[in-house]
Amino acid sequence: MPNRTRATMIGLTAILMWSTLGVFTGGSGAVPPFLLNAFCLGLSGSVASIWLVARGRTAVLRQPPRVWIVGTLGLFGYHALYFTALRTAPLVEAGLINYLWPLLIVLFSGLLPGERLRPHHLAGVVLGFLGAALLVTAGQSLTLDGGYAFGYLAAFFAAVVWASYSVISRRFAGVPSEAVAGFCIAAAILSLLCHVAFEETVLPSSALEWSMVALLGAFPVGLAFFVWDHGVKHGNIQLIGTAAYATPVLSTLLLTLTGYGTLGLTTAIACVLVTLGAIVAAWDSLPFRRRLARRAIT
Repeated sequence: MPNRTRATMIGLTAILMWSTLGVFTGGSGAVPPFLLNAFCLGLSGSVASIWLVARGRTAVLRQPPRVWIVGTLGLFGYHALYFTALRTAPLVEAGLINYLWPLLIVLFSGLLPGERLRPHHLAGVVLGFLGAALLVTAGQSLTLDGGYAFGYLAAFFAAVVWASYSVISRRFAGVPSEAVAGFCIAAAILSLLCHVAFEETVLPSSALEWSMVALLGAFPVGLAFFVWDHGVKHGNIQLIGTAAYATPVLSTLLLTLTGYGTLGLTTAIACVLVTLGAIVAAWDSLPFRRRLARRAIT
């Protein structure tokens, strides 16, 4: 399997892990967002750091200040802005605005050396956004109230921060993805400081809730950041960005299977749109497309 294809597949596993975020968060109790973020990032960063020590790979943490700034602000800044948006704006509108980040990744990727933004990339990401919008809004119309402008702006800038972090990371392709361990710990410390400043402490109340926190730290707020870093650095960033719109669809399906949600026609249509968007965005990479091109040449 070519390295670019392999890196793309690795990056796509982050989307699968992020789709579990709703289920695991729902089972984690009433832990406030910044404290939950501190727990999860602290856990993932600590485990990854222990792994680095065991492998004798701690040297990967010796990175230039600009790498630390991008990595730490990417992880912390996105979550800080996203949590702010959820607190200061209606959830549906804030969630939809935040889901501009896959679209922004595809658009920003056109600025990268060696990358070309083609019409089918834009068409694919628009289809994906329509599918996500349909799912997030449950097919209902939106009303953007000017009174929530601060929350809407926070959601938009959260999308900008995550898209920028993802695309800028590609400029640091020589930085091993293991360095994300340090970014997680730094972001966990900042999250803990925000918790102390803005939140009331509420800890998980049972072994089940603690296990959900551990699963969050292991996968959607842990390993997902490492594989995402590898994917956006070395894989097909346009395809990964478009495929990210599968996150709300897969999350809804999991929530339905675990009893937290319901499945309906809206979800089915959203699945079709997101899947079609991914196919369109990946058109150049599809195996049958390559075979047809080779036949045309011969």
